[in-house]
Amino acid sequence: MSGIAQARIGVITFPGTLDDRDAARAVRLAGAEAVSLWHADADLHSVDAVVLPGGFSYGDYLRAGAISRFAPVMEKVVDAAGGGMPVLGICNGFQVLTEVHLLPGSMIKNDHLSFICREQTLVVENAETAWTRDYAQGQEIIIPLKNQDGQYVADEHTLDALEAEGRVAFRYQGWNPNGSRRNIAGITNERGNVVGLMPHPEHAVETGFGVDNGTSVRGGVDGLGFFTSVLSSLVHA
Repeated sequence: MSGIAQARIGVITFPGTLDDRDAARAVRLAGAEAVSLWHADADLHSVDAVVLPGGFSYGDYLRAGAISRFAPVMEKVVDAAGGGMPVLGICNGFQVLTEVHLLPGSMIKNDHLSFICREQTLVVENAETAWTRDYAQGQEIIIPLKNQDGQYVADEHTLDALEAEGRVAFRYQGWNPNGSRRNIAGITNERGNVVGLMPHPEHAVETGFGVDNGTSVRGGVDGLGFFTSVLSSLVHA
């Protein structure tokens, strides 16, 4: 990477993916080139970072993300992440990242057993990852949330380790919408290049199509920082 203009961000499409085009648009709005990656191709096409978008890959059969882990492209993603490539998993993408063990824990049904769709306030707990460096520690952001398997669970030892190592990236503020342990909305790996979260930053990147943020209708663009953050991370890598 010699500059932001050269950044190529891959967006993976699985059967049942819903938000790949939204994620690609967010990448372009941030100033990078969006590269479509197909689940059956064992090739990342020389991208600099990867986004696993939301949806219901393979219909969420067995459990959310369980089949996607075996897609040929995921073997390449795991190898690339191990080498330091930034990887972001959003909603179903977060579920896939736990299934391939790039992130610890698992996702189960919301504690109220219903699909939920709302604008959600998050607290940025870690502003030093590849996907959060354009935020401030403790900053509150508002982005959409929509899921039915959004309850993050892990054993107490894993949860304690995440807390102690500063690997909780985001926490639900005001109300825990799905019963996630310790109000966790997103986490990162030890290196900070892999981040997964349940809410959808790609749906809050463009004025007029974002969230109601208290000052303007549909004007909230708090999600754009994810995509500008990774460009900054690539430039300074």
